[in-house]
Amino acid sequence: MTWDELDWPALDRLRGKFLSAAASDGPYWTSPADLASYDFTYGERIGWKWDHVIRELKLRGWRPAARSVLDWGCGSGIAARRMIQALGPENFETLTVWDHSPVACDFATAAAEASFPSLRISQATPSYLAGESPIGLLLVSHVLNELPPDALTGLRQIAARAEEIIWVEPGTHVVSRQLGALREELGRRFRVVAPCTHTQACPILQPGNERHWCHHFAPPPSEIFADSNWVKFGQRAGIDLRSLPYSFLALDRRSDRPAPNGLSRVIGRPEHFKPYARVLNCDASGLAELELPKRSAPALFKQLDRTKAPLVYRWQRAGKKINSGEAVSAPES
Repeated sequence: MTWDELDWPALDRLRGKFLSAAASDGPYWTSPADLASYDFTYGERIGWKWDHVIRELKLRGWRPAARSVLDWGCGSGIAARRMIQALGPENFETLTVWDHSPVACDFATAAAEASFPSLRISQATPSYLAGESPIGLLLVSHVLNELPPDALTGLRQIAARAEEIIWVEPGTHVVSRQLGALREELGRRFRVVAPCTHTQACPILQPGNERHWCHHFAPPPSEIFADSNWVKFGQRAGIDLRSLPYSFLALDRRSDRPAPNGLSRVIGRPEHFKPYARVLNCDASGLAELELPKRSAPALFKQLDRTKAPLVYRWQRAGKKINSGEAVSAPES
């Protein structure tokens, strides 16, 4: 797929369905060409979110142990391709894809086969989905705003069979809080790996925090802003190319790993004012708005304004005042 081959009318039709919530009425792919155009544009933007999630998991020193992957609700299959490519195809043996659209399943299968010729790739059968066999790594991407209640029940049953889960959703208030509720439910069986830096109940869901939601921002590649094709796409789709909000959840069943110690996760974006920066901070003590005076740590103040890394920090603080801090860096391999 190239920009010259892009099916703009198909993208306009898909965009209309997304905005009208008609996507939840059933499969909206009509042809492989739909999926190819989507994968090249909207799907690539979702891929940048997955890139950022994977980067954070690496910062936390986490890698999946499973060698089998199920991409549930796969669409064009961008989530599985990004995950497998980032962590190395040699670390996986099988990929299974499923979507309620057979056209999407076929596209995701073909795209994965082209990318990973040594991987065993198959499509999930009804008996597999309804069975009880263990599932290794479950990937779920951008489905909550489309799922009717019965489909979500089926996904819960699938999740209960998984050893590890990585779940990425849009960073909207409604969807993020839905994902947070699932965190509370799944946390009874799984260990929460990220974005949380603690094992307590999600403080955002506590009374008084209704206006907040757990979301983050992925940085798009800087070169797209000088690419006239991406600029045209953003204008036609009505998208701010600079903004990639997302919510996510990573879980596993490992009990031999220590709980995170003293880490904080910044929610959303830091706010910068002339004398100080303000962050919505989540850690083991709960949710709090913290302030970093510029004069206390000017380098940290500047870093918070410019960094494109996941906002995971270890603060030195007194109450709601940050005195200093350092970003979490990836452990040496």
